[in-house]
Amino acid sequence: MEGVIHQIFSGLANGCIYGSIALALVMIYQATHHLNFAQGEMATFSTFIAWALIQKGMPYWVAFGLTFAVSFVGGLVIQRTILRPMEKAPVLTNVCVFIGLLLIFNAFSGWFFDHTVKAFPSPFAQEGILRTAFFSAHEFGSFLVMLAVLLALFAFFRFTPIGLAMRAAAQNPDSARLVGIRVSWMLAVGWGLAAAIGAIAGMMVAPIVFLDPNMMAGILLYGFAAALLGGVDNPWGAVVGGLIVGVLENLLGAYVIGTELKLTVALVLIVGTLTLMPSGLFGKHVVTRV
Repeated sequence: MEGVIHQIFSGLANGCIYGSIALALVMIYQATHHLNFAQGEMATFSTFIAWALIQKGMPYWVAFGLTFAVSFVGGLVIQRTILRPMEKAPVLTNVCVFIGLLLIFNAFSGWFFDHTVKAFPSPFAQEGILRTAFFSAHEFGSFLVMLAVLLALFAFFRFTPIGLAMRAAAQNPDSARLVGIRVSWMLAVGWGLAAAIGAIAGMMVAPIVFLDPNMMAGILLYGFAAALLGGVDNPWGAVVGGLIVGVLENLLGAYVIGTELKLTVALVLIVGTLTLMPSGLFGKHVVTRV
């Protein structure tokens, strides 16, 4: 029984990371109605930037904050320079652009930082006060960091003028333009936030899986599964979906299918959700008259 409880708590810690990736995917989907296939590679590249700063002797949390800022600016610039001209392009064109970004960031990660596996430090001491019977110090610390990110996002979208404008631009761009909201810039800010959230997820997961250019490939699949399960148009549903995916992955991997096949859990959830309930657990049911 104690082992099951440990797997559940460990799954919740992993689920926070999956939920953060899912949240980044949902933020971009709400604004563009496309899924960003390059989200994982962008997060990996940001994590390499943090690793390089730490290797230069910068304190972890200073490197963390600087990486967050650089990732935000990078996401904003990508939207303004690459994706803005594609706003009215066909869906397939946007998909090709996202796949191109995936390949570019993956290649740049290997080119600038090489393809060797690197150890990424954890800011949480293994025998520190965060260690509990069911969480390692890093798992519990990651849980707290991602919880703080989610609460900050909630406050941002609920109480700040820019956050409210971003919500309006995502829900009804035409009406938002009529009241003076610069929708294109709101989309750019959304891309910046999604890139920054992905960077945080990358820095939290790197001490567990180690750092290499393909680090986020599997994590992104779990993020896709979480976003679809919770509802690809519902940010909080994506977070709940991440927690569900994390717990299912741990329990099934430990007691049913083995750790070697854990990634199939994400694939089965993706196919099952798209087949049985395409809108997810908390998504909106959209009916179109034809």
